[in-house]
Amino acid sequence: MDAVLALENGRCFRGRSVGASSDAAGEVVFNTSLTGYQEVLTDPSYAGQIVTMTCPEIGNYGVSGDDGESRAPQVSGFIIRSESPIASNWRAEGTLREYLVRHGIVAIADIDTRALTRTLRTAGAMRGVIATGTIPKTSELVERARALPSMEGADLVRGVTCAEAFDWPSTNGITEFDEFVSMDPAPGRRLRVAAYDFGMKWNILRRLTAHGCDVRVFPATAPASELLAIKPDGVFLSNGPGDPAVLDYAIANTRVLVDSGVPVFGICLGHQILGLAMGAKTYKLKFGHRGGNHPVKDLSSGRIEITSQNHGFAIDPATVPDDVEVTHLNLYDGTVEGMRHRTRPVFCVQYHPEAAPGPHDADYLFAQFVRAMTQKA
Repeated sequence: MDAVLALENGRCFRGRSVGASSDAAGEVVFNTSLTGYQEVLTDPSYAGQIVTMTCPEIGNYGVSGDDGESRAPQVSGFIIRSESPIASNWRAEGTLREYLVRHGIVAIADIDTRALTRTLRTAGAMRGVIATGTIPKTSELVERARALPSMEGADLVRGVTCAEAFDWPSTNGITEFDEFVSMDPAPGRRLRVAAYDFGMKWNILRRLTAHGCDVRVFPATAPASELLAIKPDGVFLSNGPGDPAVLDYAIANTRVLVDSGVPVFGICLGHQILGLAMGAKTYKLKFGHRGGNHPVKDLSSGRIEITSQNHGFAIDPATVPDDVEVTHLNLYDGTVEGMRHRTRPVFCVQYHPEAAPGPHDADYLFAQFVRAMTQKA
């Protein structure tokens, strides 16, 4: 079946449908990971986005029920250069195409993803539409793309957060596994963490569990008082999609948590929300950072971490208040990748130390969170 990708700047790419027979619309972005396409598809931070994989062949190891970062794909659409027709891996439970069709994800292949990526790097991430089957005039698709709402000003968190609080480890229908050895802080003493689900990846929960934490996950709109009522050793702020600046409820609740004195750790959107709560401002990046190969410098040690990233907004360094210290910087463009409060047990990073997909260079941050909780206790 034929397929067409139309961008709001008028550029169109013709290819072949390799997913659901329908149309898709969203912000078109690119991810530079070589592997981990199923984790990318199921990451709730990609809600509202059509993801382009820059690796030329996708799907060669199929899909597995153990590799999801949520219960189902979260992307609006998927773009690849070449689709592998076979799943060559002993863990595979089916092909990528079967997975996309089963979950209703529109996908296009056989287009020049290098040209598309260069377009997005030059013009910036932009709105787009994928049409399959009987395709209207490309001019109509371009107009549909231009009529889509902007990512700026979009609260997408409400669409991906959990409906009600739950405990992890849980019997909530979620597959639990971890390839790392558990790191309990002390025999018989597991820490209690209250976590805000702004669109949380499951591997964050796996890593917290491996580091000796029992987690209760709360919906994004739950008041801070509900989290503090369980008397947590620490509070975690998760990743998620959309514009952080419009999440007034999350920012207000985070201010309460910071003022409470409880240790707080934020990742990605959680980093941005924490920054806003402490007085900084955010802005939209031109094309964002998405992939598993982004170098970040730890300013305290000079150590370079290769990190997994997925974000389209960043903290404005000029607005970081005096009582907050920038701890990490992106070596590609100098953007803020980490912060900590100078007098309170509060810190955050823009990247993803839980990986899935990506390197494990930054897993030490979970141990840092555990130390902050045990010292506070």
